[in-house]
Amino acid sequence: MAPVALFVFSLLTHLVVLHSTEEGELYNERCPPFSCNDKVGYIQFPLKHKTHPPECGLFTVDCSADNHSKIQLKKDGYWHEFERSHLPNMILIDDKELQQRLKPDSCNDQFFNDLSLPSLSPIFDTSLTYNLTLFKCNNSPLPNTDLKIHCNNDNHTYYTSWSDDSLPSLPPSCSIIQIPLDAPDQPPSTSSLPSLATKFHFLLKVSKECEECYIRKGECGVDDKGKFKCSVGEKGVKLGLKLGLGIGCPVLLAVCLFLLWGYKQKLAASNFLSRNISSRPHTNSDIEGGVAYFGVPVFTYTELEEATNHFDSEKELGDGGFGTVYYGKLKDGREVAVKRLYEHNYKRVEQFMNEIEILTRLRHPNLVSLFGCTSRRSRELLLVYEYIPNGTVADHLHGERADTGALAWPIRLSIAIETANALSYLHASEIVHRDVKTTNILLDNNFCVKVADFGLSRLFPMDVTHVSTAPQGTPGYVDPEYHQCYQLTSKSDVYSFGVVLIELISSMPAVDICRHRHEINLANLAVSKIQKGLFNELVDQRLGFESDGEVRRMVIAVAELAFQCLQLDNDMRPTMCEVLEALKTIESGNDVPDNLKG
Repeated sequence: MAPVALFVFSLLTHLVVLHSTEEGELYNERCPPFSCNDKVGYIQFPLKHKTHPPECGLFTVDCSADNHSKIQLKKDGYWHEFERSHLPNMILIDDKELQQRLKPDSCNDQFFNDLSLPSLSPIFDTSLTYNLTLFKCNNSPLPNTDLKIHCNNDNHTYYTSWSDDSLPSLPPSCSIIQIPLDAPDQPPSTSSLPSLATKFHFLLKVSKECEECYIRKGECGVDDKGKFKCSVGEKGVKLGLKLGLGIGCPVLLAVCLFLLWGYKQKLAASNFLSRNISSRPHTNSDIEGGVAYFGVPVFTYTELEEATNHFDSEKELGDGGFGTVYYGKLKDGREVAVKRLYEHNYKRVEQFMNEIEILTRLRHPNLVSLFGCTSRRSRELLLVYEYIPNGTVADHLHGERADTGALAWPIRLSIAIETANALSYLHASEIVHRDVKTTNILLDNNFCVKVADFGLSRLFPMDVTHVSTAPQGTPGYVDPEYHQCYQLTSKSDVYSFGVVLIELISSMPAVDICRHRHEINLANLAVSKIQKGLFNELVDQRLGFESDGEVRRMVIAVAELAFQCLQLDNDMRPTMCEVLEALKTIESGNDVPDNLKG
């Protein structure tokens, strides 16, 4: 089947190049990227220049002002001052003009219209950390709402419900608007204005259908029934036919051949694995050692018991959700970390063996290496890893090693990059870590990262069919959507890594009951401070945030990246691969991708 695979690869490569050429040609001719100033950087879809045709983007940018750029979030709406973030789908609204005009003691129709945000649609999704939904009514009472705001010089009354209940049934004279809030600590009081924000981060994500429509030179829109529609011009139709005829049929043939080849390979591998497991002799050899499972040495229980001094409590290195880790020293002098798994259900022995096979295939410089395991018929299931001597990141940030001096910023950024590199590798291997936290990020004597506990989520997967089973994880790091929906994804790791990033820039633990009740959870504290632009109240001042301009730039960029990782909607979070690339860009000092530089 090798010739078939080669043929498929060559064909797909050729078609991808063809498609990329067509797309790039349209992009450069029709909607070229542009830049207003250094604060904004290069701009492209879904943002467009005001001189571009409508299909070039969803939000219009005006670069005519010398000192600042403006963006229009709603058609024919107010022009907000803005800056571009390091990530392509996040902007920072910092509207100084609007700040001067907003007064806490009065309001009118224009007051809310200028501050209102675009409504959700099939075209795009937006995310704002703190926002308030208002029901704007023309003197029509709206029942079952908690708040009513009267505005001076305005014939409308504004209602809202602070609870999470479903939206009330609106009469025809009412409409919905959303406005950004300064903080979520307390609901606004009756008949008073809430604390509004004119400086906030705004994330947007274009739907896949709209992106495809854009590539075909179409304009994204909504039909009379509120469904997505794509209006494609004459050139777009020709391009669609060209790509459809030129790519569709060959790709269909190639995919069929590739799937056939993959099925045969999978079947052959399955038969081999089945023979390998079933034919393994049930002798004392794999109890007394001297054999290897999938190339991994098998240790006897007695050997590891002696190495850890009978699992002495003084040898404990850590205690996690899946087992206790002990320091051990083998007879050959090697220092090891022995994980003693909690579960003793021998119905899972075969699953244990399959996981050993998976773990042995993982080779990455930032993952702790697996040295071996016990036999599947051992009295306990034990995993043997390399021992990492310099403690955990948590130890150095706010633990027993923190008093020796703060980690310098270059080391912290390197820790973030190496951890993201390891997690990206795991996700590419279809493994979700499930317990990303600073106590699972080990450091060697050169402060290089070694991520631990990276296979156990597959070793003991969550039974998501039982709602009564609480999600596994460590308080302060658990993805809120995972906690609510009992659905674990790779984006759950992204959320946890966002908390790690905040720990790296703040030196604060993920949970601290000594903090204010709204700030006990570090993620909540960080989102609030970043939303308000109060980076100086979040960052560890020992990093040189106030004295070193380059450190300040990088720390703010990392904080903004963490802000995106901590979005409640996991669809709005970047992938670990995107996080890794963003961190590398921040480290290099390049805010603009190389391919867009002049």
